Amino acid sequence: MSDDIRNVRTALSAITEHWQPHRLASINDYDVKVVKLRGEFVWHTHPDTDELFMVLDGELTIQLRDRDVVLEPDDVFVVPRGVEHCPKADGEVHALLLEPQGTVNTGDAGGDMTSTLRELT
Repeated sequence: MSDDIRNVRTALSAITEHWQPHRLASINDYDVKVVKLRGEFVWHTHPDTDELFMVLDGELTIQLRDRDVVLEPDDVFVVPRGVEHCPKADGEVHALLLEPQGTVNTGDAGGDMTSTLRELT
């Protein structure tokens, strides 16, 4: 990756669809993604990787089978590999994700909400 500066807020302002992550930057074999979330996603797991969520704006609930984790602005939570989870946002949430390159947003669930990683322009 070059030394280009990316602004998180500017990147988020360019996103028009929910649940469609966009690559902000890459570091080693990981992607730093920004995404807007609203509503309930799908229950899924990532069998081979952890997934980091950082909430920038709004309130995000990460539903786990044994509890709910509520994240507010500036909170970070790591969903461990293999743990089934379902993100849910009653209002719009702006978030940053950190995942290995090639990680599919719906993990092992697939389906209509599966997104191809988009590049910010």
